[in-house]
Amino acid sequence: MGIKISFNTAEQVMAHMQSLGDEQQAQHLMRFFKTGKGDYGEGDRFLGIKVPDTRRVVAQCKHLPLSEVEQLLSSSWHEERLCGLLVLVAQFEALSAKRLIADSKAMSRRDEIVDFYLSHARCANNWDLVDLSVYKILGEWLMLPSRLADEEKLSVIDKLAASDNLWEQRMSMVCTMGPLRHGEPKFTLRYAECHLHHPHDLMHKAVGWMLREMGKRVSMDVLRDFLQHYAHEMPRTALRYAIELMSAEERKQWMMR
Repeated sequence: MGIKISFNTAEQVMAHMQSLGDEQQAQHLMRFFKTGKGDYGEGDRFLGIKVPDTRRVVAQCKHLPLSEVEQLLSSSWHEERLCGLLVLVAQFEALSAKRLIADSKAMSRRDEIVDFYLSHARCANNWDLVDLSVYKILGEWLMLPSRLADEEKLSVIDKLAASDNLWEQRMSMVCTMGPLRHGEPKFTLRYAECHLHHPHDLMHKAVGWMLREMGKRVSMDVLRDFLQHYAHEMPRTALRYAIELMSAEERKQWMMR
């Protein structure tokens, strides 16, 4: 049986992750995540670590205090920032166990993680960093007891949606997967409409993805109703993503609009 390793500081985590790096994989990731001049991921740096390997590191450091997580989120290395975000996800999920949902201490701690996540939102500066963390933290938070009223929670996501930062805008859309997993489509409908005319392809994909998930997880009729109102003005990428689970004939009809 192997020895179970536990990392107690961000420095230890970073040193271990440096040892896992693979230059060939790093070059592939830099191309995949568009790090060239003028691209959305311009200047990002990669160690060359695959996500399952990063998750294994997270399992060894998910107890880190937020002060140490902050160091991970401030790293110039993409995978170290991902590690920090996934530590937050692990901590939030542990505090969201059924027996803790209404527990006042767990609720306060969840709110603390959300505040911390929001204050470091711009560290999640590529689509994978957003997508692997936001709905499991902000999305689930929308459905859980909190010190904030529902209207105050909504204003938090509205602020992200109105941001001038692409990644915060994407957070406002992708976080709605959390409520969708509980059968609640209202957030998806709200932010899909909000971002309907966004200029960036990454937001077209996010809007279409969440609409598709709404049809899958909640109701295809709710999706069809949204499309009846907006299909004619949606970016084609968003529309294609939204209708992926429909029949070929129905997809054709929607695309003709």
